[in-house]
Amino acid sequence: MKVAFLGTGLMGLPMAQRLLAANIQLIVYNRTPEKLAPLQAAGAEIAAHPRHAIRAADCIILMLTNAGAIYSVLLSDTSWRTLAGRTVIQMGTITPSQSKEIRDSVVNAGGEYLEAPVLGSIPEATDGKLIVMVGAYREQYQRYLELLQHFGSQPVHVGAVGTASALKLALNQLIASLTTSFALSLGFVQRYGVDVDLFMQILRDSALYAPTFDKKLQRMLDGNYANPNFPTKHLLKDTDLFIDEAKSVGLNVSSIEGVREILQTAIKMSLAQADYSSLFSAINSDSNEEWETGSS
Repeated sequence: MKVAFLGTGLMGLPMAQRLLAANIQLIVYNRTPEKLAPLQAAGAEIAAHPRHAIRAADCIILMLTNAGAIYSVLLSDTSWRTLAGRTVIQMGTITPSQSKEIRDSVVNAGGEYLEAPVLGSIPEATDGKLIVMVGAYREQYQRYLELLQHFGSQPVHVGAVGTASALKLALNQLIASLTTSFALSLGFVQRYGVDVDLFMQILRDSALYAPTFDKKLQRMLDGNYANPNFPTKHLLKDTDLFIDEAKSVGLNVSSIEGVREILQTAIKMSLAQADYSSLFSAINSDSNEEWETGSS
């Protein structure tokens, strides 16, 4: 099997490198060609245009920013015409509705489609320890299980196309909400002079604890948001997707809409490219009132 990998950004690069390390024939495309240099050095074939990668491959893996990028790269007229007889595995974060629409386009072109979004960040992608969630027919899941195991040892079959996308958005909503809640509590105890070590000791011993709190604690305390595993702008994008989908099925989204406001504040503070733990600065900055005034 020859695999085309379209989208080699923060997550796509280490994922593609894992396929190369497993001696899988790989042809890669990125809208920013400079990002392909490490893969070319490792033996990947470089495609100048998505249709060249699609035409050369049996299976196409997508790790693109959003649905708009998928439509541009995969479903433009020239690329869409090359999909017949090929399998598309969509691994980015998009909505269930978008995933189903893309599936329909791929099937109409004569191809087949699976969704397999992942939970985890760059370290997990590098080590092959991502949680892979698959939306597909069970036969498709079984057929591509070995390929997906290069990214995570136990890919989970969630259900039909759309179910894995929904699960991924639900989990990313928790990333945003948990991080925001922790940042608020951390800032609160600091303002009242409570020892942070004591706060963390009690939190760790309670049912309230989540490991992500310790992962983000030092970044928040240091105000060091460089070299992100997951940038603030991407979390805002996923939060927007979750809100739209949750509203469409009649859920009350008031809590996550508040989180979105804080993410938007972080963006206004020039933290779009920073690690999403920068939510702490958006919550605890003395200039919050100034930012809110500027946005009204």
